[in-house]
Amino acid sequence: MYRTLSHIAKRFFSEAQIYKYGFNLSPMYKRSTGKIVEVSQDLHHVKVKIPISYKNRNYVGSIFGGSLFSATDPMYMIQLLNILGDNYVVWDKEATIKYKKPAKEDVFCDFTFSADEIETIKIEVKQHGKFNIVKETNIINKRTQVIAELTKTIYVANKSYYRERRQQKAHTN
Repeated sequence: MYRTLSHIAKRFFSEAQIYKYGFNLSPMYKRSTGKIVEVSQDLHHVKVKIPISYKNRNYVGSIFGGSLFSATDPMYMIQLLNILGDNYVVWDKEATIKYKKPAKEDVFCDFTFSADEIETIKIEVKQHGKFNIVKETNIINKRTQVIAELTKTIYVANKSYYRERRQQKAHTN
């Protein structure tokens, strides 16, 4: 449903606007309490704010760890889906979050892909059919103190390779 709405919206809005407002209006993302505050025109950079509020404050008065994780979880995958286009399959494969300090105020997280990283992904997928990229970022407060360290592994494959692998698995089961 979201992908269909996105394709329709592209007639009227830039990809960056669709990304930002699509996430911020999406009921699934709103429940995380995160808010996208910046998106570069090429989608290579996204900034998320997780404001502390009654919706995400835990028993000891800091932001609930699940809110920190859910507000950051979909970013890299959706960024790559939009940057790479329809010829690729992109899935979150693994994620870890290491909490360093309680988040007792609004926190932020930047998600960035360099042009070199995108080129590497395309080359690896062209050569091997698939590629796993590991991305690391930090959730920080206004003073740039690290609140949590986030590591994501994202699987990227070309569609024909992915279909072929799924068919092979279906025949062996």
